[in-house]
Amino acid sequence: MKLFKLLPVYFLLKSATLCAQLSDSVVIDGKVFTKVEVEAGFPGGEAGWISFLKKNLNANVPVDNDSPSGKYTVVIKFAISPDGSLSDIAAETDFGYGLEKEVIRLIQKSGKWNPAIQDGKPIKAYRKQPVTFVVEQEYGCEINTRDPFSLFTGIDNEITVKIKKVSSSNLALSVSRGNIIPSGDGKFNLKIDEPGRVIITVYDKKTNRKLCAALYEVKAKN
Repeated sequence: MKLFKLLPVYFLLKSATLCAQLSDSVVIDGKVFTKVEVEAGFPGGEAGWISFLKKNLNANVPVDNDSPSGKYTVVIKFAISPDGSLSDIAAETDFGYGLEKEVIRLIQKSGKWNPAIQDGKPIKAYRKQPVTFVVEQEYGCEINTRDPFSLFTGIDNEITVKIKKVSSSNLALSVSRGNIIPSGDGKFNLKIDEPGRVIITVYDKKTNRKLCAALYEVKAKN
């Protein structure tokens, strides 16, 4: 059994996209393993799980909760008991915007699973469910970087902003941390010293109206 079993699922509802993958481990006599004779799984197998995701997961949750655009990978851990019931459902991430709650709701709704089997007996298995929501801006708002939703430490990250019906000379940017300097014609340079997450917000300087915002992962320069 591979530790990571990829089950890509994509939705495009309004401005949100979703993909998901599964990984699991099992417990035998109190010890955790990543190999087992028969894996724990959703009834109907991978196809059944994908169908369940498509029918039940609301990929618009971040949009409905006014999240910034960006890539959000939510991770939920849960246990599959020998009788197939689910327990110990808990989030390992904390993005907010209702994301973790939505994936937990989905897992709780999924009912009983097929338990893992070892030596001919059902055993307890732990599974992690990562779900990635990709939220894109609507209304003609574009915030472009070299890599989508990614920035890098120790360099000038060039950001290009385009907003319909707003002149580039009227655009202003703010960032949750770091230094941002306009370079003209809708372009800005952002410098950040440490990895982590930042939110970039675009305003109309004339009205001080917030136009859009985006979440970025800041990575160490290679």
